[in-house]
Amino acid sequence: MLTAALLITALLFGGMVLYSFGFAAFLFTALPPEVAGPTIRRAFPLFYLFVIGISAAATALAWPFDARSAGLLATIVLTTLPVRQILMPAINRATDTGARARFKTLHGLSVVITLIHIVLAGVALARLAGTTAA
Repeated sequence: MLTAALLITALLFGGMVLYSFGFAAFLFTALPPEVAGPTIRRAFPLFYLFVIGISAAATALAWPFDARSAGLLATIVLTTLPVRQILMPAINRATDTGARARFKTLHGLSVVITLIHIVLAGVALARLAGTTAA
């Protein structure tokens, strides 16, 4: 089960890094803005569902081996829910209404939260990997 916890946590970490620094950046360099924007907008709800589901599974799998890692992963679950349900729609509304300053602020907040999630997943992954060495 520890191997499963490691693999699922690695999937979470890698998925968030790839999406944030690979997929999203690629869309805006490969597609015109009028196509990239709506495409990324359609992808984000799925990304957040991925983060919620995988971090919940990682939390459950990590719990028997390292409660602190499980707590970090649970933090990702609990903080991604309001990002998906409240912050993302607010970002979309700001885009739709042309509220550029509000968009920049809210988007910046979402970026900071995602970076924190990546760090938390990385710390949990490192801790779980250290458990296997003990």
